[in-house]
Amino acid sequence: MRAVASTPNSDIARRWADGWRPQVWLFDFDGTLADSVELIMASFRHATQRVLGAVPDEALLRAGIGLPLIEQMQNLDADRWQQLYDVYVEHNAAVHDELLRPYPGVSELLAGLRGQGRRLGVVTSKRRETARRGLEVLGLGEFDVLVGYEDTDQHKPGPQPLLHALQLLGAGPEQAVYVGDTAWDVRAGRAAGVATIAVAWGVAGREELAAEGPDLLFEAAEQVLV
Repeated sequence: MRAVASTPNSDIARRWADGWRPQVWLFDFDGTLADSVELIMASFRHATQRVLGAVPDEALLRAGIGLPLIEQMQNLDADRWQQLYDVYVEHNAAVHDELLRPYPGVSELLAGLRGQGRRLGVVTSKRRETARRGLEVLGLGEFDVLVGYEDTDQHKPGPQPLLHALQLLGAGPEQAVYVGDTAWDVRAGRAAGVATIAVAWGVAGREELAAEGPDLLFEAAEQVLV
């Protein structure tokens, strides 16, 4: 299956169809490089049950994935967010290696890009060391840059984390693409002026992602290098 150009008349979609590929590939982590959805949801269930005495609707919890964890906890309870955060982090660390899973084709995608001489980075709302641990557990190899929550004052869906990654790489937005699985990722990429690729193998569904108007939309990792 070929990529769907969500905005078929965009310059990026036309250039992609003509064979252009960016030199710099920046990836979200959760739901994009790693199948961490069950890990995240299990940690949310544990924290909310323990602190709030009840687990919110799963759709509400899933809707915040991709935003900084502190922001998600503040949205759940403005008074007890710190306790929610602490309990979540403790539980997440305890079950991290057991529940984190690879996505089919992602390792091959990264290997293919490295083989083409592309520069790769991770831009995530996770804490940097947690993301690094996930990359190591899944054996996803070395990246040229890793930008985590601590690295910028503002976060997705704003452009600052992506712009910081580009600055570290000495690259311009016109050279780069951001690959992510949520609306927050598409919005962040657009705000940073990079090409946007939405992937439907993560948190958000195909229709939700298409509604955000990414330049390209893929349903499986093996489609990306075609």
